[in-house]
Amino acid sequence: MNRTAIASAATILCLALPGWAASKEERQADVRRTAEQTLERLYRLQPRAKASIEKAAGYAVFSNFGMKLLMAGGGTGQGVAVDRSSKREVFMKMVEVQAGLGFGVKKFQLVWIFETQKAFNDFVVSGWEIGAQANATAKRGDQGAWAAGALSVSPGVWLYQLAGDGLAVELTAKGTKYYRDDTLN
Repeated sequence: MNRTAIASAATILCLALPGWAASKEERQADVRRTAEQTLERLYRLQPRAKASIEKAAGYAVFSNFGMKLLMAGGGTGQGVAVDRSSKREVFMKMVEVQAGLGFGVKKFQLVWIFETQKAFNDFVVSGWEIGAQANATAKRGDQGAWAAGALSVSPGVWLYQLAGDGLAVELTAKGTKYYRDDTLN
């Protein structure tokens, strides 16, 4: 094994150790803190989002990191889904796989809003997979007033994507899986 490979492995191990050393409660608190900061930022950018979340059956907040190098890319993230009526939290993860030409690194946050209890339950119990055929479109007219600035992902499900200094104009979610984080629940 050459010195570069050993140095790379040691660096990765050192970066990963703090996450292993943190207790379950500390990791949950970190996810909650990140979710609160994301919501505060969303409310500054889109003040009407707060009212939408307050009248929703539930919501989920994720912090994600993605990378694309030449023909392949992927991303990971974690977050928390909250049932508004019971205040129950479900900690979750996401993974994403992309194909196609590109290069770059992106950090972004997602805020999901679920109008109905069924939509919320489907998300946290079954998890979601979003494939290449999935489209997210902005609604117009009366239908879009429910969550102004959000994208309609499916009936009763709205999504805000925050990237950089504002809301993203479009959402690309190819090969993305959302699922329960068994280590934090």
